[in-house]
Amino acid sequence: MIEDLKIGMKNTARKMVTDQNTAAAAGTGAMGVFSTPSMIAMMEEASFLLLKKLGLASVGTGVNIQHLRACLPGTEVWAEAEIENIDRRAVYFKVTAYDSKGEIGKGTHSRFIIDPEKFMKKLEG
Repeated sequence: MIEDLKIGMKNTARKMVTDQNTAAAAGTGAMGVFSTPSMIAMMEEASFLLLKKLGLASVGTGVNIQHLRACLPGTEVWAEAEIENIDRRAVYFKVTAYDSKGEIGKGTHSRFIIDPEKFMKKLEG
């Protein structure tokens, strides 16, 4: 429930860097390193799953991310999402990505809490 949301709540998502989530595979670069779109998706996943655990459906509405360091395939990476602000149905997260050596990316992500049926009906009609 939306009433259960609190500033400071956190969630983590983990991934292994593979050949399939590199910049070369994504078509966003020539190098075989963890792609920025994959890092952003992991950050969004951590945020999405935090809301989902509370029974809330949401859609992403914004990202402002810096990718600070490259990671090779075989590296475990993880993202932490922390609620920084709540404005009615808009939820704002601080997101940070890591590997065993430290921070690889950081920024902000926002999500909007929705009613899935109403959301889809608006798109269909």
